[in-house]
Amino acid sequence: MNSSLIKTIKTRHSTRAPFDPQKPVAKQDLEQILEAVSWTPTAHNMQNFEVLAIDDKKLLEKIGNIKSPISVDFIRENSKLLSFSKEELQKKKTGILGSGFPAQWRNPNADFAKIARESAPSPLKYTIKGSPLVLIVIYDQRKRAPASEGDVLGMISLGCVMENMWLMAESLGISFQIMSVFSGETVEKELKKLLSIPEFMKITYAIRLGYPLVPSTNYLRIRRKVNDFTHYNGYQNK
Repeated sequence: MNSSLIKTIKTRHSTRAPFDPQKPVAKQDLEQILEAVSWTPTAHNMQNFEVLAIDDKKLLEKIGNIKSPISVDFIRENSKLLSFSKEELQKKKTGILGSGFPAQWRNPNADFAKIARESAPSPLKYTIKGSPLVLIVIYDQRKRAPASEGDVLGMISLGCVMENMWLMAESLGISFQIMSVFSGETVEKELKKLLSIPEFMKITYAIRLGYPLVPSTNYLRIRRKVNDFTHYNGYQNK
């Protein structure tokens, strides 16, 4: 086994700390990340992606001022994946700790529609957190992989783009976090105007890259054991 590769895979993580806006990602490092993107496996070699690299400070400020409403679907569906103690998460082996979310989001019996309705829209700057570089991955929603209902294979390809970027950034010592809020309807509409993105292109996700102002907080990372998900020669044989 390639020990350096598995080490990179295991150390890959989301960095939620604010980034230093005065410490840019070096051009040669960005080029390596984009080179990793270019070698992403995609369904039928469609290469169904475009990447917008944003490092202009004034433009990042404008993006940061775009406000995102709270999604009731996110709150409701997120609550089903929460554990309320480290012991619970270690037992379930999937999902995340609820401690990182507001208390009212953690109540499974809460009126999530009311919470979303009464919550003020949040500026993207609170998500970007000072990142000197944002990458936005978009794709042409008029196209799909052959015989792929809902373009499942195309979506898998875009996931491979994410993983290639993430592993390369990790290997370069560059912190990384996915920002799914960029694909929300309200945010996407504003970003398309600001960045001249054609209407037929769809924002999949965005990424903040950079260097934390403070060390990342260690958080509990749980994975199932290989024997928990591997079936040999039939589903009945674990």
